[in-house]
Amino acid sequence: MPPRSNPTARQVRLGTELRRLREAAGLKAREVAALLNSTSGQMSHVELGIAAVSAERVRRLAAHYACMDDELIDALVTMATDRTRGWWEEYRGVLPPAFLDTAEAEHHAAYLREVVIMHVPGLLQIADYARAVFSYMRPELSESEVAARVEHRMNRRVIIERDSPTPYETVIHEFALRVHVVDRQASRAQLRFILDEIENGHATVRVIPVDFEGFAGAGASMMYLGGPVPQLDTGLRDSPTGAAFCDAQAQLKWLRTLFHKVESAALDPVASRDVIHRLAKEV
Repeated sequence: MPPRSNPTARQVRLGTELRRLREAAGLKAREVAALLNSTSGQMSHVELGIAAVSAERVRRLAAHYACMDDELIDALVTMATDRTRGWWEEYRGVLPPAFLDTAEAEHHAAYLREVVIMHVPGLLQIADYARAVFSYMRPELSESEVAARVEHRMNRRVIIERDSPTPYETVIHEFALRVHVVDRQASRAQLRFILDEIENGHATVRVIPVDFEGFAGAGASMMYLGGPVPQLDTGLRDSPTGAAFCDAQAQLKWLRTLFHKVESAALDPVASRDVIHRLAKEV
């Protein structure tokens, strides 16, 4: 099978985890390659996500690395053999790879935790809101390019609206709920949509009130995606060049701490729903 020219974030993550297992075992790539009758170059391709790897090869590597964590090994085998072509594949070549990687990561997540301070979270945005945000942040985009981004964002909601939804918790600052990103009518529709998602059990929303004192986390926006095992959790942060994935254990620990710190500044879900309901009536 020829090497991949553009591996997905999920394929890269599999290679990263295999490299981490090798390094934890104190083995060099060339040593493992010799054991498997392979080459250092082929091992490098596997660990970069450029080359595919079979379930049998993953288990052989785990055995060489003396990894005894069966749940982790099974999860890596699933990553290596899963051939799911989700709805996001329709946008390959249409949208930047980060959009597709985000949708794929959400699809495979066991749970989602998100912090958004300046905007309504993407998973809870209505089309008019999303269109306004994309158009403002990227004024050079054509109408068709904006339309594709909006459509993709609306399709992402399937993970929290399907029959077996992915548990989703988010913390939003009241400021984001008060800003008229489009106009009053769209703001009212946006707030009512969030209330509908709460009532339907699609989202647990906590709001940081504007009068909360001592909150300095305006730049805390991030998403935390739970993996099939804790070692495969993933962090996702926005950057000027697009979404940036985090998977180092130190980074993940920091993101968990950040989420709980921001969450502690927020109202409970019932009080938060009341705030959103009040704002919807006031618009």
